[in-house]
Amino acid sequence: AHGEPLFSSHMLDLSEEDHADNIGLCRKYLERMAPMNLILEMEIGITGGVEDGVDNSGTSSDKLYSTPEDVWQVWESLAPVSEKFTIAAAFGNVHGVYKPGNVHLRPELLDQFQEHAGKILGTEKPLHFVFHGGSGSEKEKIEQALGSGVVKMNVDTDTQWAYWDGIRKFYQKSEGYLQGQIGNPEGADKPNKNYYDPRKWYREAEVSMMARVQESCKDLHNTN
Repeated sequence: AHGEPLFSSHMLDLSEEDHADNIGLCRKYLERMAPMNLILEMEIGITGGVEDGVDNSGTSSDKLYSTPEDVWQVWESLAPVSEKFTIAAAFGNVHGVYKPGNVHLRPELLDQFQEHAGKILGTEKPLHFVFHGGSGSEKEKIEQALGSGVVKMNVDTDTQWAYWDGIRKFYQKSEGYLQGQIGNPEGADKPNKNYYDPRKWYREAEVSMMARVQESCKDLHNTN
């Protein structure tokens, strides 16, 4: 109504669609978003694992990696509309956390995408990437991805664990005070309200998650 968006960006995941359909629909949205200076985050390829009920855990490994040609087609279609778009290209990303060796993250592919587009455009690193499935990633792989044009990383599973871990540690520390409303290691008639009050233990969850967010901010050079 007033020409102002409610959000500064919009994430549109049509990666399950045909590549051409994905790009075509993203272009239609970007045409509507461009007058309001909105950023479109689009996704190509497949991020493995499970997210929001979509299970890609059985996806063949070759589909977990985008190609320079895939990425260039995105730029070729969207750039004439607006420069305000980012690409969540697949470079082995997986939602969730898995045992070391089970995920083969290849941020060096992002450099290949940049080089391919850069040669055509005569510009160094013209692409802006988003790193999906960032949880559990090695610090050096995150650093490499940043140097290859990643401007945003999604971290969900690690923050979920951090939230739960705050509750878990609080319970382990205070177990003797959480077995009943009255009675604890200090005496059979001592009340325990200050321990089982939800405002106490979910605050511990928030503090734990806050620390994990600070860690990610540091990983992404996004402090102060």
